Amino acid sequence: MSEREFDVVVFGATGVTGRQVAAYLAERCAGDGPSWAAAARDPAKLERILGEVGVKAPPTIVADLNDAASLAAMAARTRVVLNLAGPYTLYGRPVIEACVSSGAHYADLTGEIPFVRQMIDAYDARAREAGVKVVEVCGFEALPPDLAVLLAAEAARERYGEDLAEADVEVSFKGPPGMPRASDMLSGGTLQSLAAAAGGEDAGAVSDPAALVTDPAFAAAVRRRSPITIAPRRGSDGTVLAPMAPAAFINPAVIQRTAELSAAERGGHPEPFRYREGLALGGGGATLPLRYAAAGMIAGVQAGVLAAARARPTVRKRIGRAMTKVFPSSGFGPTGERLERWHWRLSVLGRTTGGREVSVSVDADGHPGYLATARMLGEAGLLLAEEGATPDRAGCLTPATALGSGSAQRFERAQMRFTVAP
Repeated sequence: MSEREFDVVVFGATGVTGRQVAAYLAERCAGDGPSWAAAARDPAKLERILGEVGVKAPPTIVADLNDAASLAAMAARTRVVLNLAGPYTLYGRPVIEACVSSGAHYADLTGEIPFVRQMIDAYDARAREAGVKVVEVCGFEALPPDLAVLLAAEAARERYGEDLAEADVEVSFKGPPGMPRASDMLSGGTLQSLAAAAGGEDAGAVSDPAALVTDPAFAAAVRRRSPITIAPRRGSDGTVLAPMAPAAFINPAVIQRTAELSAAERGGHPEPFRYREGLALGGGGATLPLRYAAAGMIAGVQAGVLAAARARPTVRKRIGRAMTKVFPSSGFGPTGERLERWHWRLSVLGRTTGGREVSVSVDADGHPGYLATARMLGEAGLLLAEEGATPDRAGCLTPATALGSGSAQRFERAQMRFTVAP
């Protein structure tokens, strides 16, 4: 891999998030920095769209999802491929195949947990043998909570010699001033991914907190100890907590897989812990009943997706196709200043098996689902490309196990700051 032409290639750079990843890398790699390129099937369109976000004449690679040879050639030229071409259930596998076969690390933004499980079954052993890291769910879902919970677990062991028994995650957002817009919260790409997951072959895994766990005994313990719930509830300070946006059934499976992989590396057996998360709805001018009503609406939408995922296969496929037609296309999403003027905070309160507390916070700037996600994926790609910057592991990994807790400080460059409370 040391002879590769590029450190990072962004595949699918014409999308809402892909163009922001390219913009971040263009800034980070300026001068004598790492080398990067953008890849798509239409180079003229690629250059035009990237020019709109200030990326002028980047190195480009022609690669097409329907042309396996072009994907293999792309992967062979780089250390890392960042895949932004979703929905991944429909389009992700050929890119992963090309990376594993060509010896390039891979990362994407999928939240389609059934697809992630399929890729673990198909590629984990091959990727380990090839020394390749396949890192999925590597954006706002689920890098910040995954890495923050890992930091909390490590602090619990270092300070008290105890494992985590509970981890509670709360996220709060502060958006730009003025009236919110529909595109501020969910892009077409995210909605199309939800439709693909709900209508896919293994959609039943959508609501399984142990969907990515391979040890049957640990999986059963996780399901008992830490089921996924979407009902609104009160937070530690009385805040109304809605289900996590865009979905409450993405992060839990990733975080439980991190626990399993981390325990295996330490030579022990993973211990199940209760994981809960929620989107904090602040007071502002809204009364408590109004905040509960808003939380209920978010929960209702997610309940509908879960109901579709649990339906009979023929019904599920029809619902998935209908959702695909009704939802906006992948080009729909926030742009311009609607991306910049956001601040968000994620907090982890962990309790150990001995009843002690540890806490970790993440403060970040930029729209969480698009601009902040683009920055963190771009930085993750640079970490994966840099020799010795990440742990010596391979296979189908979570963001936290692929990047390691030592990477937390690097994300300050992506305007995301991790702090472990003393």
